[in-house]
Amino acid sequence: MTETAPETDPFLEIGRKLFAGEADFIWAANSLKNLPPMSKVEIAFAGRSNVGKSSLVNALTGRNTLARTSHTPGRTQQLNFFDIGGRFHLVDMPGYGYAAVEKEKVHAWTQLIHDYLRGRASLARVYVLIDARHGIKPVDEAVLETLDKAAVSYQIVLTKADELKKGEIEKCMADTAQKIAKRAAAFPEIMPTSSRLGSGIPELRAGVARLLSERGET
Repeated sequence: MTETAPETDPFLEIGRKLFAGEADFIWAANSLKNLPPMSKVEIAFAGRSNVGKSSLVNALTGRNTLARTSHTPGRTQQLNFFDIGGRFHLVDMPGYGYAAVEKEKVHAWTQLIHDYLRGRASLARVYVLIDARHGIKPVDEAVLETLDKAAVSYQIVLTKADELKKGEIEKCMADTAQKIAKRAAAFPEIMPTSSRLGSGIPELRAGVARLLSERGET
């Protein structure tokens, strides 16, 4: 599912160790006024409701209950901050684009997402999760637009890739790459993952470890 060769990428083992340590919930914020102090590098995970974000966060950290999963979209309505081994803060963002909730509430947490993405100096990268079965939707485009304008580095992570055949996932990756090709803040590599099978998870951990290394955090 990915071309990374374990024997040629030292960050695979560094990434495994990075996420094998402690992972502790430290803060929840439902507005910009109560965000935590900017003390460590922050790496955020964003995506449409029901994209499988909580499952991915749990798979990354090797824990079943770090991020709350639910069959009801729209449950995460605040920014949840986790300290990963004292090395960086992982930010689990509210799912966006879920219509079957009061409009006022949807507007409030959508505004929170965009405000956080625009004005957080400690935010090093946002992993934007896209359901591989559906690709980038207009509601995703709005988030990508905010990231481009704020010059915040982001990378597309395809979730639920195991539910597609090989030819379908390759087409989805090509289509996604084409859609982000001219976006200034987009990291060009598309990462297919499956939280259920664990595929792509080691490579995603390695990507985080590499990013921290580039920033002098390892």
